[in-house]
Amino acid sequence: MINAGNNSVTHLVIGEEAQGQRLDNFLIRHCKGVPKSHVYRILRSGEVRVNSGRVDATYRICAGDKIRIPPIRIAERPQNEVDEAAKERVDLPIIYEDDALLVIDKPDGIAVHGGSGVSFGVIEALRRQRPQAKFLELAHRLDRETSGILLVGKKRSALTALHDMFREHGAGADKRYLVLVKGRWMNNMQHVKLPLHKYLTESGERRVSVNPEGKASHTVFRLLARWPEMSLLEAQLKTGRTHQIRVHLAHLGFPILGDEKYGDFPLNKNLQRSGLKRMALHAWRMAFSHPLSAAPMECVAPLPDGLKNYIVTVNAQNSAEFIADNLEQIIGKTL
Repeated sequence: MINAGNNSVTHLVIGEEAQGQRLDNFLIRHCKGVPKSHVYRILRSGEVRVNSGRVDATYRICAGDKIRIPPIRIAERPQNEVDEAAKERVDLPIIYEDDALLVIDKPDGIAVHGGSGVSFGVIEALRRQRPQAKFLELAHRLDRETSGILLVGKKRSALTALHDMFREHGAGADKRYLVLVKGRWMNNMQHVKLPLHKYLTESGERRVSVNPEGKASHTVFRLLARWPEMSLLEAQLKTGRTHQIRVHLAHLGFPILGDEKYGDFPLNKNLQRSGLKRMALHAWRMAFSHPLSAAPMECVAPLPDGLKNYIVTVNAQNSAEFIADNLEQIIGKTL
C-alpha cells in the first residue's frame, strides 16, 4: 500500500491478487486522491519504474514485479466519509451474478472507480458493501455519464479471461449501446472507421480527437428511429477506444444529446430545461462467452426511464418518420 503524505520513494512488490492489471489502473487505484493527469505524468516521465526499468502505462503487472513510485502527496478520505459514500451507492442493480463474475446495470452520474476528482466509485462501493468478498475488480470501464452494463470479475482467472475477451474486440464481446443524437441520421446502417488520438487539455483533462496518427477505431451505427431534430441509434463497438462512440458521432456532426465534452453546449442547456438532464448514451446489451465455462451469455440493461420518457415526449410532439421493426423490444415502449 501507499501511505498518505509519503514524501519518500515507495517500493512495492506485486502480489498474485494484482497480477494482470494495467500499470496505470493499478496506480490510479492505489494513489487515492491523486489526479489521473498526475499519475500519467509520472508514468510518461519515467519516474515510475518496474523491475528498475521504464515501462508503458499499458504494461500488465505480474506477481513479483517490483514497482518504484516517486514521492506523491496523497489525500485519503476519512473512513467515515468512505462509508457514507458507499451507503449512497447501495442501489447498484444486479443483472447477473455467479461465482466468477458480476454484471451491474450502472446508473449514470457514477464513476466506475475513484480518481480524477472522484474519490469514490462503483468498485469501491461494491467492496465496501461486500466486505466478505476476497476479489472484486472491474473487467472494463464505462464513462461516468454513461449508464448500463458493467462487468466485474470475482476471481482472478475470470478477470484475466474477460480482459482477453475485450482485447479481441469484434471476436470477443458484442457490445451494443443506445444513443440519442442531434440531427436526422439517414443511413439504416453505417460503418465508421476513424482513427482516434488521446491527449490532455491544458487543464489536465483527458480528451480524444479524430487524428490520422491515432489508433484504428471502428463503430457500426444502426438507425432505430428518427425525428426532425433528433435520431435514436444503436452503436456496436468493433474496437474499444476511449470515448469512441462520442467522438465518432461528434466528428460526423451528430453529437450525443447531453454530452458535456464533445456535444452541442447551447443545445445541452435547452435540453436540460426540456427534461433531458444526462448524456443520452446507454450500454444496453452485451453478448459474450462466460469467462470460465465458455457458455454463451447475453445480458440486457433496459433503457433508463429518464431516456425512455424523453423519447416518448419527443415523439408525442413530432411522430417518428422512421421506426425500426425491433424498436418496441429495445426501448420497452410503443411509439
